[in-house]
Amino acid sequence: MKKIIITIDGYSSCGKSTLAKKIAKDLNYVFVDSGAMYRAVTHYFLKNHLDWTIPEQVVDAINHISLKFEYNAQNGTSDILLNGENVEAAIREMIINENVSDVAAIKEVRDFTVAEQQKNAIEKGIVMDGRDIGTVVFPNAELKIFLTASPEARVERRYKQLLAQGKQVTREEVRLNNEKRDYIDTHREISPLRKAADAIEIDNTHLTTLEQEKLVMDMVFEKLKN
Repeated sequence: MKKIIITIDGYSSCGKSTLAKKIAKDLNYVFVDSGAMYRAVTHYFLKNHLDWTIPEQVVDAINHISLKFEYNAQNGTSDILLNGENVEAAIREMIINENVSDVAAIKEVRDFTVAEQQKNAIEKGIVMDGRDIGTVVFPNAELKIFLTASPEARVERRYKQLLAQGKQVTREEVRLNNEKRDYIDTHREISPLRKAADAIEIDNTHLTTLEQEKLVMDMVFEKLKN
């Protein structure tokens, strides 16, 4: 059967990764978590006490970073390896949330990660989520989704997710973090978050995960049929 590239872009805490993972599993496609790649780079900077506002340190860091996805049979998803080390848990810490948008706005970082992402799509059959996947990474993707949700719903989802992970945060901290990330993502000079002209927008504020999954799978089958 013909395979396609599916991109899922949108704001933080809209459930992009959750949806992308489900669609990839349904289709037996490869899921590439672009956000995890930026988080891993951010983790490298913080762990090595590097200043990403200094161009020389950014270039040097990129030259020492290797990113790879490894299938995790225990949970059926892909974990990201940073220089051979599984950092899947480490990149979900609040400190990463607070800094990842700043790091992702750096041109050299984006050029590096985009090149890594495009390597995964040579044979198609992939689902990737992020901020600029349908506009920059795969502008010719056969199916592009743009997810949105109300600010209140996004805060509540992120808050519950962090609590479930044992993180001690308040709703206000999550709200402020979301607002900061939204501003940076939409105002950065390099690859700002925006809806691709041919993307299909889905507001999932009042959709269940199953309803959303079925909606997108119907779109996928329509694309494959045509």
